[in-house]
Amino acid sequence: MTKVIGAAAQGATAALVAAILSAITEPLVNRLLVKRMTFAQAYADVSLDQMVKFFGTTFPTNMLKFPVFEVINIMLSFTSLSGGLRGMINGFLFCTLMLPVTNYRFRKSMGWEITPKALYQAYLPTVVRDIVYGWSRGFVGGAISGFPLPKAMLFGITVFMACILSSPGNEWRGYTLQPAEKKLSFGEYFKPVNYARSTGIGATIMGVALSVGMYVTPYVESLASFVGSLIF
Repeated sequence: MTKVIGAAAQGATAALVAAILSAITEPLVNRLLVKRMTFAQAYADVSLDQMVKFFGTTFPTNMLKFPVFEVINIMLSFTSLSGGLRGMINGFLFCTLMLPVTNYRFRKSMGWEITPKALYQAYLPTVVRDIVYGWSRGFVGGAISGFPLPKAMLFGITVFMACILSSPGNEWRGYTLQPAEKKLSFGEYFKPVNYARSTGIGATIMGVALSVGMYVTPYVESLASFVGSLIF
């Protein structure tokens, strides 16, 4: 239970950090990803007031998504499954449970209408992205575990690289989410410069946020253990 509480705290802390960063950057990133705007165009399309209001969406949705992923991850770590397989199962479960939250937040950032049907849009590319992300976290984490760096920093690097490795799925998701009346062709949509813009910013946000969450986790685990010893 201490480990599970620690994982939830790690996710919750990361959720707050990411909510602040995402309120500023996500409206820009989603315009780069779906509308394929340049950075200057996306910046001109988003106001400070929109960013402040969007924090009211990023924070509560992050408080659902981040702890859920970390708790599933830590619970699967108690099984005998390999790290890569645990990550794939984690990605599948997380996407299946949280897709309506993910799509709600996306459409809020774009200022689009939210309908029940839209909440389940782009399931296939999203679940593929999340499965690859989960596998990549296990693979990269194992590959760099011996590096002489602080644990929180290694975790941040792991998350950053996992986002990069799973980014083709994110591009596929963005392509699928285009409005039908303004949909770009495959050749127009998939361009290296557009890919680099959206992937780099998104991966950095996730890496920084979860690194901070990892940093505070040992303190929360110690507190949980102390409280548990008093109760039991």
